[in-house]
Amino acid sequence: MLGERLHALVGELTGSEVPLGDLDISFYRDDVNTRSPGAEPVVHASHLDFDLDGRTVVLVDDVLFTGRTVRAAVDALFDYGRPERVQLAVLVDRGHRELPIRPDYVGKNLPTAREERVYVRVEELDDVDEVAIAAGVEAPR
Repeated sequence: MLGERLHALVGELTGSEVPLGDLDISFYRDDVNTRSPGAEPVVHASHLDFDLDGRTVVLVDDVLFTGRTVRAAVDALFDYGRPERVQLAVLVDRGHRELPIRPDYVGKNLPTAREERVYVRVEELDDVDEVAIAAGVEAPR
């Protein structure tokens, strides 16, 4: 959803059509083999119907936390080609990095406690745009 929104805005600003794709990183995660039985990842298709070689690719994510999801996305991306540059855009950077990952574009830096959860809701799925912080695994109201 966020990628689609940014894609539309970039198209409006530049007056040109830029390719849009999506990646499934399920099997690129470093915890895929450590999950409990029955907790297998839900796998979806990736859609990168254009040549990545020599392009600038912007990965878009809602919340940047440890950096492990981004690492998995970069690994998956390079299975499809060799972009000239990879940049990262995130809606929320909450800190607590475990890997040396830094976003190029940030909507909001939102310092959180490690045990807190950040929930992002988007109008296309939830009928509202909002970011909420909750303690532990409690769902936001």
